[in-house]
Amino acid sequence: MGRGPADGAAAGGDVSAGRRAAAEGRADAAPDAPEATAVRQVSRVVLLDPDDRILLLHGFEPDRPTDTWWFTPGGGLEGTESREEAARRELAEETGITDVVLGPVLWKRHCAFPFDGRRWEQDEWYYLGRTDRTATHTGGQTELERRSVSGLRWWTWEELSASRETVYPTRLVELLRTLLDDGPPDAPVLLETERV
Repeated sequence: MGRGPADGAAAGGDVSAGRRAAAEGRADAAPDAPEATAVRQVSRVVLLDPDDRILLLHGFEPDRPTDTWWFTPGGGLEGTESREEAARRELAEETGITDVVLGPVLWKRHCAFPFDGRRWEQDEWYYLGRTDRTATHTGGQTELERRSVSGLRWWTWEELSASRETVYPTRLVELLRTLLDDGPPDAPVLLETERV
């Protein structure tokens, strides 16, 4: 998910032996070792249709359904899959769209936020995706996604720029306008870290 990782899995990070033991609940854990926070590797898709509309998911905090936001499809890497494989899998699971031309990585960002009762740290890569298919199907969503995603919507840039709703990444309106005007960047743009 955009703010919250609705697909569940977290990916590794380095911790000291004492912290690792604490994280594993072992008896040899240092008594004051703080809980380790692994940085989750995430792939997202900036999916555009033939009219240059962007597909966003409408998410919410499961315990506070009025706390809502819009975000791009995507989620955490599973097993040994590549970033691109994760982007394709997440797009299919969350939207039902498999007929997509995946382009370059547009943006990269690090973010941290609370979601579903815990703190998440993510390293996100945003791929450009193009599709002729605009019909969506959410049957592949995980249990957490079903509890925290209320729908999907194709947005024009004009609709998105006029909206007062929360969107992640927070600069999406500006980034999308630049993408539509200038095309993909020569190298991925590193976005500022977002902490909520």
